[in-house]
Amino acid sequence: MASDKKLFLLDAMALIYRAYFAFSNNHRINSKGQNTSAIFGFTNTLLDVFKREKPTHIAVVFDTQAPTARHEEFPDYKAHRQEIPEDLASSIPWVIKLCEGFNIPVISLDGYEADDIIGTLAKQAEQQGFETYMMTPDKDFGQLVDEHTFIYKPARAGGNAEVMGINEVCARWEIENVAQVKDILGLMGDSVDNIPGIPGVGEKTAILLIKQFGSIEELLKNTGQLKGKLKEKVELNKDLAIQSKRLATILLDVPLTINPEGLKVTEPNKELLREIFTELEFRRLAEQLNISFVTKEEVSNPRPVNGVFKQTSLFESNEEEKVQMITETQTDSTQTTFKTIKDTSHTYQIVDTSEKIKNLVKLLEAQKIFCFDTETTSIDANNAELVGLSFSIKEHEAFYVPVSADIEEAKKIVTAFKPVFENPGIEKIAQNLKYDMSVLRWYGIGIFGKVFDTMIAHFLLQPEMRHNMDVMAETYLNYSPVPIEELIGRKGKDQMSMRDVPLSTLSEYAAEDADITFQLRNVFDKMLDKSTVRKLFEEVEMPLVEVLTSMETEGITIDQSVLKELSGILAIDIQTAEKEIQSMAGKPFNVSSPKQVGEVLFENLKITEKPVKTKTGQYSTSEDVLSKLENKHPIVRRILDYRELVKLKNTYVDVLPSMINPRTGRIHTSFNQVVAVTGRLSSDNPNLQNIPIRTERGREIRKAFIPRNADYILLSADYSQIELRIIAELSGDTAMLEAFKSGEDIHAATASKVYSVTLENVTSDMRRNAKMVNFGIIYGISPFGLADRLNISRTEARTIIENYFKQYPYIKDYMEQSIQNAREKGYVETIMGRRRYLRDINSANATVRGFAERNAINAPIQGSAADMIKIAMIHIHNDLNSSHLHSRMLLQVHDELVFDAHKDEIDTLKKIVSHRMKTALSLKVPVEIGMGTGKNWLEAH
Repeated sequence: MASDKKLFLLDAMALIYRAYFAFSNNHRINSKGQNTSAIFGFTNTLLDVFKREKPTHIAVVFDTQAPTARHEEFPDYKAHRQEIPEDLASSIPWVIKLCEGFNIPVISLDGYEADDIIGTLAKQAEQQGFETYMMTPDKDFGQLVDEHTFIYKPARAGGNAEVMGINEVCARWEIENVAQVKDILGLMGDSVDNIPGIPGVGEKTAILLIKQFGSIEELLKNTGQLKGKLKEKVELNKDLAIQSKRLATILLDVPLTINPEGLKVTEPNKELLREIFTELEFRRLAEQLNISFVTKEEVSNPRPVNGVFKQTSLFESNEEEKVQMITETQTDSTQTTFKTIKDTSHTYQIVDTSEKIKNLVKLLEAQKIFCFDTETTSIDANNAELVGLSFSIKEHEAFYVPVSADIEEAKKIVTAFKPVFENPGIEKIAQNLKYDMSVLRWYGIGIFGKVFDTMIAHFLLQPEMRHNMDVMAETYLNYSPVPIEELIGRKGKDQMSMRDVPLSTLSEYAAEDADITFQLRNVFDKMLDKSTVRKLFEEVEMPLVEVLTSMETEGITIDQSVLKELSGILAIDIQTAEKEIQSMAGKPFNVSSPKQVGEVLFENLKITEKPVKTKTGQYSTSEDVLSKLENKHPIVRRILDYRELVKLKNTYVDVLPSMINPRTGRIHTSFNQVVAVTGRLSSDNPNLQNIPIRTERGREIRKAFIPRNADYILLSADYSQIELRIIAELSGDTAMLEAFKSGEDIHAATASKVYSVTLENVTSDMRRNAKMVNFGIIYGISPFGLADRLNISRTEARTIIENYFKQYPYIKDYMEQSIQNAREKGYVETIMGRRRYLRDINSANATVRGFAERNAINAPIQGSAADMIKIAMIHIHNDLNSSHLHSRMLLQVHDELVFDAHKDEIDTLKKIVSHRMKTALSLKVPVEIGMGTGKNWLEAH
């Protein structure tokens, strides 16, 4: 029977590292430049545990910098660990303060590791009738598991947490009792902690030895039963094996002055959490706990909190100084209370009569610039109805115009403002302008003249921050706007519509939006003057808003009959593949279950001697793993085929029809300008970037995308190898430039140079390898990565890369110079001056620094390609309009543009598109465009 006393012991540093690296591709950076990824992830983990598990007792356990008995016995213990990333180090005091806010005891003790403290408390808890959960991803804790003590691995990406008891640990290590975990670790060692083990003995051999002998001690008594090199290795390293087991053994006798009963969960200190969440800008987390984002007069600096035990600082000497320095430069210690609508003088007027509307229109017509915002019934601009319009021409002043639910009356009200919206002499300001433009188009209103989108301006100035208006208002205006939840409630089935909100409340909210956006424009306009991105903002991103709005409004026609037919074909393909796979396996099993697939491949069929395992001990059957095993057994290819078919059917073919807009009968994807820090456009609802085209069935999805009617045909125009051409441009590499200028197949030309053969003697394998290097270089590929992708030896991969740089030396110089420039400046730039800030470029942690170095090489290439196609889109859009053509641009996917081309305009359209795409940026390298037409997207591409 489970105990009603439930203790959670959190392995602090393991969880903090896990949270930090979970955001490695997209760190959370607040307005002070502080990386809050680790703190945010740790907080989410805490909240998830409280919600899911409802512990009665809890503690967070830290290591200290003081040496332990393990260091005294083995001086090289943990000696090879990389420097802690600086951003992560600066987060630790905040995590400790966060624990103080939740009233969670923080425990550490000099001379002992967190593992030892957790082990000791777990055993004490068991004697006192607790169920104990050791919250950690660390495999070593398996040795502590018993009937009442478990490993608890937090959930990832919306999944479920994993709880490991005796059965799970024994299955993971293929052992009879959990105590044998220490024996396996003693034999195989631990590279993370620098525990040596027996040289040359890995996990698989360690497991086999413990299966046979039961323990290291019994193994060493019976080495006569071993043979060959293994016998020699074991006998030469007997003492090392015993010592390694001792180093891997978690202590259970730490002299603690507190026991599990003293770790009872209590109510959090919401006032302190309010300070912390405000300072860190954790708005959504504060809302989860119903904590107001308004703080005390001052939010103090984070300070290390003493744990239950008297201890030295968590950081010694230089590391402590480093953390202190980062904290001081990134934290504003005098943050005052945010102003709100309640304590800020303002004049907001409701404009709800014909006379008032007429007067407001006259007032707006007399302005050089005004700000506007729309209130609607939906976040989908193509399905939304206007509820109201708000305007601001002066800080702290705004007007709100209610719009009727009756469509004819609504159009009459909105049309009154048509002259000011379409007056090219008046600049318009908005936050997320594209949405407002799209909504107004449904009412017959265009937005002409100069425009200023505060969201996009902020994205160019601070690409890694959030660009939500509320966050920006708090950051730059020290003002907290009215949350929308106060009007319509939280998301869910009970959330109201904006139409249900009383006019007096809605008018204040809506007018405030326009007022705050107007104020933000004034702030960002000055910041743009001091930046290098003003030209990018005015000549690329702002004109692009109109282009994307037009594309989204147009949408694209879908042939549902094609998708229905394809769905039926896929269902048969899936069933056929499933039967073939089960026949090859010699038994029925669930082909959709990774666990069962792993058991079939690696236990029944034994397709490899060294199967890869996940951190949970389950066989890995990921696409990357299985792709390398294709030549081991034909079942592997069929499993990959099966998965692809299921994904196509469930993610695309069966879903796309439900996304057709009832107003238009077409699909209207939404293009995003402020998501990818490289400047690349992304799309969603649906995400057209991810429609797979590598397989025949995947490509067939494009058959369903068709012209609007019989007078049109689809035209596809695609940049050819644009990123390679840009790296040739940026590096100035003469050999690569010459290859492009001569019109050679660049991959064959590269293979010819790398393998020192004539073009005629380049084999398909040589070209394939050269192609992988050409594209891999852009992403900083290593010999290990190339070997992994091509399934060749690292020696061969290293030779290929070395030969590549001998033939293209300027590319090597470009890569090194890009990294050096980033180290000196802290950022890299595209041809158009778009910046990618690389805060980790000088990190002492090699993993973190390496990621920044790869971005230093790649960001200017990807970003320049992104800018190039955007500029082309702007010019093409303008040409289509100025020439009064019927043809329209519909989609942008990666380096491709798709058009609804009127059949009478094909030749004219091709000339416009080709010219504008080739000349978007002035480059030395020739730019090539692939172009095709067809009755569907597949045929056109």
